[in-house]
Amino acid sequence: MSKILIRGAKVLGGEPQDVLIDGGTIAATARQGEIDWSGSGLSAEEAEIVEADGKVLLPGLVDLHTHLREPGREDSETVLTGTRAAASGGYTTVFAMANTFPVADTAGVVEQVWRLGKEHGYCDVQPIGAVTVGLEGRKLAELGAMHESAAGVTVFSDDGKCVHDAVIMRRALEYVKAFGGVVAQHAQEPRLTEGAEMNEGIVSAELGLGGWPAVAEESIIARDVLLADHVGSRVHICHLSTAGSVEIVRWAKSRGIAVTAEVTPHHLLLTDELVRTYNPVYKVNPPLRTERDVMALREALADGTIDIVATDHAPHPHEDKDCEWAAAAMGMVGLETALSVVQETMVDTGLLDWAGVADRMSVRPAQIGQTVGHGRPVSAGEPANLTLVDTAYRGPVEPAGFASRSRNTPYEGRELPGRVTHTWLRGKATLVDGKLT
Repeated sequence: MSKILIRGAKVLGGEPQDVLIDGGTIAATARQGEIDWSGSGLSAEEAEIVEADGKVLLPGLVDLHTHLREPGREDSETVLTGTRAAASGGYTTVFAMANTFPVADTAGVVEQVWRLGKEHGYCDVQPIGAVTVGLEGRKLAELGAMHESAAGVTVFSDDGKCVHDAVIMRRALEYVKAFGGVVAQHAQEPRLTEGAEMNEGIVSAELGLGGWPAVAEESIIARDVLLADHVGSRVHICHLSTAGSVEIVRWAKSRGIAVTAEVTPHHLLLTDELVRTYNPVYKVNPPLRTERDVMALREALADGTIDIVATDHAPHPHEDKDCEWAAAAMGMVGLETALSVVQETMVDTGLLDWAGVADRMSVRPAQIGQTVGHGRPVSAGEPANLTLVDTAYRGPVEPAGFASRSRNTPYEGRELPGRVTHTWLRGKATLVDGKLT
């Protein structure tokens, strides 16, 4: 059936509405009960009826920071499994980071990832191109060729590594300015983080683990916003994690500098106190910070200093995480729990309403990434990229049921609110009653 009637959904958390999907488009919306749909030629035989029962309807989520691992690390994730995880979490678009094997630093590799996304169809996949060849920070990659390819790359990042050379960073900003692109920086001064294993502070001193100072992040952000201002180009800060970084971005925005920033769900909830367990699920880059940092990040997301939530979904196979702390890989999966964590930290605390969540997790990331047809209003004539959320649900996180190939979540067994029940990509259901189609 090409027609779907969603009855009684709270669009952006507002009053219950009926939303009619016809083909890949939202055909009509109306207050619940305002229209007798059967009298308008719509019958049970012509359409699928979804009883929303007051669930919250959002535009499909957009993740500007996902690691799909393919090509090269299919043991941890593939485009298929990663996009299935995305659909389970309510996402209709993900931006795939470039640190694959081979690195996505040529038109050929980004087109391969883009085509794999098209083939599997659980969500749209927009590749992110590497800034430098091989992520080595020495020579600019084929930025223009990747932009002009079928993948149409607009976002470039060496995520996992910092573009630490100021000259290379300036050149990248100058290059992408010509076609309105953006450089997404992994802010980590490498000389200040040699041997670092966790946030530098009281806990690292007590545990005897190498400290990762906040200034290693903040110094790069300060440099890059000044470079972006000098060049007149756009810079995006990946996974911002410290209170000091918030203040730098706030200052840059007050000066009219074209900077945007993201925060991960885990940096909104978890602190470095968890590292006392030595459980490698809490080992991540950038590291978990202090309670003061967490509170500053929440406030910055609420007031718009931080523009978006991005998952930094970083899957790893069991053997790369189930080992001693020093040997463990950095990263956490996040696509299937992101919305729940945001509800816990931002909505249930009163810092954001659901319209604000839609803005930070759909509208703004779509704008930054310049992806067409996503992050649009839930209104007639718009593409039917939608997510339905049971916000009253609360239950434990069970990674055994994840669609992702990896299980390295820091939330196993933890009770979190909210559950995505339905996801539609251009009117096609990818998730129905919490199950992938």
